[in-house]
Amino acid sequence: MKYLITGLGNPGTEYQNTRHNIGFKILDHLASQESLQFEAAKHGSIALFKFKARTLLLLKPNTFMNLSGKAVQYWLQQEKIPFENQLVLTDDLALPFGTLRLRGKGSDGGHNGLKSIHEVTSRTDYPRLRFGIGAEFGKGHQVNYVLSPWSSAEDKQLPERLDKCVELVKSFATIGISHAMAAFNNK
Repeated sequence: MKYLITGLGNPGTEYQNTRHNIGFKILDHLASQESLQFEAAKHGSIALFKFKARTLLLLKPNTFMNLSGKAVQYWLQQEKIPFENQLVLTDDLALPFGTLRLRGKGSDGGHNGLKSIHEVTSRTDYPRLRFGIGAEFGKGHQVNYVLSPWSSAEDKQLPERLDKCVELVKSFATIGISHAMAAFNNK
């Protein structure tokens, strides 16, 4: 079985450790744990991860957040991956820092990366993992907040939360979304 695991983020070193790039950070953490290397490919960087008779194509789009749908659509078609066998990893302002919320479908919630996927695929019924980044910003400063680096307190807690995300990705591919939701949501 094949799966597409897409981490949302923006390419470039200036965005590397920002809250908005948590999708990239989760995939980098998984790649580091499993000694995987990302390679430049069409519309992004990819790595293949074989796990328990499953193939996970890890994708970090290079299209910038608001055009992520183009990369997702391309790799789903290129690899003939069923639409429901994808998982999108993204940040979420509506959740407290480090909260993980796995859902099988939903709205874009104002997130430009999810909005792009919805526009390109005309679908909202795909699994997504929302990683809470909190909303510690004043009115009109949302963009600055999501594009800023983690606080030192958050940075200290990130490794444990990233480990949980990697477990969740593996569980999604092996036990399915319903069981993974029961095991990880609100934990």
